[in-house]
Amino acid sequence: GYKGEIIKEYFENISEKWNVTLVDTGLDTMTGGRIKKIEKYVHNQTFCLSYGDDLKSVDITELINFHKTRKKLATVTIAKPNPRFGIVTIQEDDIINIGEKSKKDENWINGGYFVLEPEIFDYIDGDSSIWEVEPMKKLVKDNQISAFKYNGEYYPMDTIQDKIKLEELWESGNAYWKNWK
Repeated sequence: GYKGEIIKEYFENISEKWNVTLVDTGLDTMTGGRIKKIEKYVHNQTFCLSYGDDLKSVDITELINFHKTRKKLATVTIAKPNPRFGIVTIQEDDIINIGEKSKKDENWINGGYFVLEPEIFDYIDGDSSIWEVEPMKKLVKDNQISAFKYNGEYYPMDTIQDKIKLEELWESGNAYWKNWK
């Protein structure tokens, strides 16, 4: 995948020993299909999954412990993004309230950090499966997915503006996601 060799080289050159396997899932494989392609590497173990396109400082140990207590096949971290716009409340065609943006007004979103049991592979049909559509909806229907509420800072990196903002936070020493020394 994208810069896969650089990632592998990084883990080969650090003092801790990691076993890193890069899996080429193919350009046309959807998110569920990509997960399905790692099934043989999971070896019937609970595993973590992340989209990798946002930054948050989730306590992974706390997330895993939450997952274990819920005894579901899947746990998804949910977050409230920083609101981008003010809120307008209408009644028919009349504005009845205008408010500043506030996290309390935002909906919970899929925060992209998961703890999964190997049985989730049974919910994925193949390469064309979209994880967020068929498999996750089936898990909801079967009451096999729980929500780990993350209330800390959350910032996606979906646009060039997001990239610039995150780089500014990093360079200013205010990177809320950096919790290592």
